[in-house]
Amino acid sequence: MTQGGTTEHTEAGGSTGFWAPGTHILWRYRENGGARIHIARPVTVVRDDSDLLAVWMAPGTECVRPVIADGTPVHQEPLGTRYTRPRAVSRGRWSGTGVLKLARPGVPWSVWLFWDPGWRFKNWYVNLEDPLVRWSGGVDSEDHFLDISVQPDRSWHWRDEDEFAQAQRDGLVGAALAERVRAAGRHAVAAITAWEPPFSDGWQNWRPDPSWTVPSLPQNWDRTPARVSP
Repeated sequence: MTQGGTTEHTEAGGSTGFWAPGTHILWRYRENGGARIHIARPVTVVRDDSDLLAVWMAPGTECVRPVIADGTPVHQEPLGTRYTRPRAVSRGRWSGTGVLKLARPGVPWSVWLFWDPGWRFKNWYVNLEDPLVRWSGGVDSEDHFLDISVQPDRSWHWRDEDEFAQAQRDGLVGAALAERVRAAGRHAVAAITAWEPPFSDGWQNWRPDPSWTVPSLPQNWDRTPARVSP
């Protein structure tokens, strides 16, 4: 799926390196407590180096998302049964404006930027998750339910605390993981309060290359990859 090329070299452990800007990769999430991929989003690489991976998910991108087995969108299922009812996956298009995603190696969260129509900056969104694991076709993680919304005036608030609590009640988040997630959240809040990168880097003024095409969702979006580094 890497259509923009890479700046790769080969070492004893396999292929390593960074993706060139314009490369199409997959940004995926495993289901909580399992190995199955239940979210897959084709994205375009904006920047990839030892400090940061930045990708763009364009409006209208075909993605895979989890749904309740009867087709009900997950967010419409009552919270008490949201994580216990059988699930399936569904293909659909990303609606609304696009999303810029930023992740630093080894850090247990990524930062997403959202815009309203006309490129009016809306907010940053800190998604608490496993550090990204790279493979030849993209990156994988597992979402940890709890999130942080950061407004243009630098104010912030927690998001989805009710879902985080329900996931603990349902056994998807154990006590040790819950503490790690809370610690990651505290570190993210410290970065927000100090206005550290990537918040201070001016990414809200970034715009995609107009020559970029919208990446397609491959048929083997859920394939088991061979891991690579960095």
